[in-house]
Amino acid sequence: MKHRKSSQLLQQLVFVGPSIVFFILIIVVPFLLGMYYSFTDWNGVSENINWVGFDNFLHIFADDPKFQTAFWFTVRFTVVGVVLTNIIGFFLAYFLTKPLKTRNILRTIFFMPNVIGGLLLGFIWQFIFVKGFSAVGDVTGWSFFNLPWLGDEPTAFWGIVIVFVWQTAGYLMVIYISSLTNVSPDLLEAAEIDGASRWQVLRSIILPLIMPGVTICLFLAISWSFKMFDLNLSLTKGGPFGSTESVALNIYNEAFVNNRYGIGTAKALIFFIIVAIITMIQVRLTKSKEVEA
Repeated sequence: MKHRKSSQLLQQLVFVGPSIVFFILIIVVPFLLGMYYSFTDWNGVSENINWVGFDNFLHIFADDPKFQTAFWFTVRFTVVGVVLTNIIGFFLAYFLTKPLKTRNILRTIFFMPNVIGGLLLGFIWQFIFVKGFSAVGDVTGWSFFNLPWLGDEPTAFWGIVIVFVWQTAGYLMVIYISSLTNVSPDLLEAAEIDGASRWQVLRSIILPLIMPGVTICLFLAISWSFKMFDLNLSLTKGGPFGSTESVALNIYNEAFVNNRYGIGTAKALIFFIIVAIITMIQVRLTKSKEVEA
């Protein structure tokens, strides 16, 4: 019996041990070091590290308007991004689960933007906004294409939203397709026989049954929106005048551009706690609405 238990323990260590070691080295250790540095004045380069306690956090809340501006921009972007990506992703999935001849091709086309890296995608769309839209506006005369898409605060905000939704909606579409295909056709057929409209079927049968998929999609969309960095850096670099600087970009600039690593890690810790609380509340609320078929 003891030999069997020791053999099972050895097997677990062989198969799981390397993953645990790499998880500790890559995730746990840097996270703990970041927590430590958030209470210091380290500049990221010098060997001198002085403990300053909560001074970094007091500075962030009292004397750092750029972080507050970046935080509220990130909140607005997250709300709009989460709503649009989930609505578009769901309706793409809803229509692409219908018996269309080209649905497999369309699924591939809508998913493809997610394969392109964020920085590369941002530079492509920067060219489209600056050169492509301008050329189309000159040909058609439509003022929509001649807007200063990345040069003005309102249009720059919506420019980033457009690219973010274009990139991520296809990924959520795949999750919603998986959820929709698991809805029993018998339930849908029974509802149609009872005279339920399409809207009633969607609201009262389909949505409650795909709530596990909604939970996952909302969690992903919230985390992606809050952590948005590469599109922000490649499209606007936080401009004009810091009006479109996300929290992630603000943390990057603080730590690696301004060489204030201590304050940067303090901002990252605050940001982590806020995002963790919001996502836990979201998961708790949506899971409470899940039903069994």
